[in-house]
Amino acid sequence: MYTKPKYPIVTVLKWTRRYIYIFFITALIPVLLYEVAGFKWLTLPWQPIGLIGMALAFITGFKNNASYDRQWEARKIYGGIVNASRWFTTMVNDFVTNSNTDKPKTEAELFQIRKTMVLRHVAWMSSLRHALRQKKSWETAKTNKSDQEHMKKIKVLEFENSLSDELEGYLSLDEKAKVLTKTNKQTAVLNFQSKHIRQLVSLGLIDNFRHVEFQNIIGELFTLQGKAERIKNFPYPRQFATLNSYFVWIFIFIMPFGFMRQFDVTAQSLVASGVHNAFFGFIVQHFVWLSIPFTIIISWIFFAMERVGDTSENPFEGMGNDVPISTISRAIEIDIREMIDDDKYEIPDPLPEYANTQM
Repeated sequence: MYTKPKYPIVTVLKWTRRYIYIFFITALIPVLLYEVAGFKWLTLPWQPIGLIGMALAFITGFKNNASYDRQWEARKIYGGIVNASRWFTTMVNDFVTNSNTDKPKTEAELFQIRKTMVLRHVAWMSSLRHALRQKKSWETAKTNKSDQEHMKKIKVLEFENSLSDELEGYLSLDEKAKVLTKTNKQTAVLNFQSKHIRQLVSLGLIDNFRHVEFQNIIGELFTLQGKAERIKNFPYPRQFATLNSYFVWIFIFIMPFGFMRQFDVTAQSLVASGVHNAFFGFIVQHFVWLSIPFTIIISWIFFAMERVGDTSENPFEGMGNDVPISTISRAIEIDIREMIDDDKYEIPDPLPEYANTQM
């Protein structure tokens, strides 16, 4: 589960430190050529670079807004799953009764039927989680070195356990075997749930009106599942994501050539103003070297915003700021099993929280 790090700026700097080394090199080499090698012609006017930076800021802002919208929609989907799960469990509690049957069940038998349905619902959430964690070609978490290092500190349940292990005890052996053979396993689980409800109707444990209500909630779960799958399987348009990354790097490479010119002009104006102090005179004489830290800072700002947008595009791949679907699903399981008065010693504990990580 994600928790706010104590020093978020330090976390971001560690995450992007490999690129900061590149920014230093791209800032240092032009200054060496300009100041040491004497290539005074190696400059660019600042006006076009400033226009590029302004346009890039708008493009990056647009991309980040779109990426955040995808992440927020994913969180709303899982909020819908929380509500639908409680709704489903309330119906299981109130609708599965002996009211319309000729062969009434004991309370223990009714409880076992309800528990079977609730555990099957948890199996559906587990199947959906594992489907959403599958690697897609456009996701960067497992290919980018900085993201790989960051993910070493993150405990992602779906990467540590197989779906087969997680379904153990939640489905019957026959259902589990059949579900694992299907391409879309979460759909198969809901299909089993629907068939079970139909069997309960034939036994008189659910009347026709309540059967319709159960089908409505199954339809709602299919809708939420489809929305989550749409975000997972349809990426942020690659032409926008890729081009914006190219634009950022172009800006980073040409920015030092504009900065050197501006700092050199500033140094000349300071000399003209009559700076005679020995210390300040030394600084003015080498004023162009100050373009290096400023280039690094501005490059880092643009690049960090670009990376934040990249990691927000895919809210289910397992990064620290993704939607914590494992934690939410475990919380739902605890909630709905308590609603049917399941044995508290059989209900799992909440997933632990880790600083700057998620489950």
